[in-house]
Amino acid sequence: MFSSLARTSVRRILTTASPSRRAFASSGFPAPRLFDYETVTSNLTVADAIESVEEAFAALADGKVDVPMPMHIGIEASAVAGPGDCHIKGGYISATPTFTVKLACVSFYKNIDIGLPPGSGIFIVVNAVTGAPLAVFQENRFMTDLRTGAAGAVALKHCTTPNQDVIGFIGCGAIARNMARAAAAVRPFTGWAFATDRDSAEQFAQDMQQELDMTFSVADSAEALCAESDVIFTQTPGASTVLKKEWLKPSGVTIIASGSDQPTKQEIPNDVLKESKYIADLVKQTSKVGELRGAIQAGEMTEADVYAELGEVVSGKKKGREGNEIIVVDLTGTGAQDAAIGQVAWDKLSAL
Repeated sequence: MFSSLARTSVRRILTTASPSRRAFASSGFPAPRLFDYETVTSNLTVADAIESVEEAFAALADGKVDVPMPMHIGIEASAVAGPGDCHIKGGYISATPTFTVKLACVSFYKNIDIGLPPGSGIFIVVNAVTGAPLAVFQENRFMTDLRTGAAGAVALKHCTTPNQDVIGFIGCGAIARNMARAAAAVRPFTGWAFATDRDSAEQFAQDMQQELDMTFSVADSAEALCAESDVIFTQTPGASTVLKKEWLKPSGVTIIASGSDQPTKQEIPNDVLKESKYIADLVKQTSKVGELRGAIQAGEMTEADVYAELGEVVSGKKKGREGNEIIVVDLTGTGAQDAAIGQVAWDKLSAL
């Protein structure tokens, strides 16, 4: 799908990228299109992203994606600003007609006092033929959450077995909802939910059960959730670890962790990481801002202990689940995913 959409997009771009000399001299590039939040959220779903993100991971493993390290801007609290954080990611997938740069702002908690959410963001999709911006998507982390959910689906598809059909969600916010929707696109499952805010977990379970037509229950503790779950998605603020090794089922558990994206965060304990078949979305990122960072700093692991990057499993270069091992898939979010969802968003919304 991604490839056919890309070919269609190439034709559209080439058609619009050849202004006359006079137009070039007088007006330059046309202004990028602006897609507001309502347009983005009403036209894109996590299902739109899964195939393209899967292809992006395979391309990443083949060295066909240019993904620079993310940029982080810290906004310290003062009388006139902050506190908050700004993350800038991007990437280009070889032989596709666009590339994407994403700006995501998070933790601007003073916004709550004036009735605004603490996070916002935009995707800028750029014409890879001319280098001119095609569109700005005011997605306020919606597209980021979609591509994160899609990566969760890819991890579930390639790092679990079909009979691992009891899935737990630790942390029940927006990302958990996309993880559940994405998991449902892979296979039917029975869901368990836990959050430190029980009301949040109950609302999540109720909403997902109704939306997905699958059974969801609320666990009284993370330990109780782990006792039931074959697969565990963790998507918390990452301020502290959320499970223990002795809580995990001995039959082999896959943990798909997406809460760590800064050097201050860690969801998975070092002893679990050390004993696991550890799979990174991108080692150069997870060693700096993911779960791997904590284990390296503690002297428990090195980059040599990484079993594979997810793209290597997707492309068949490495195997996923082989027995009763613990598998940890560390998702910090890559520019490859941003490029993939950016291309899909442009192809779908530019046709409106």
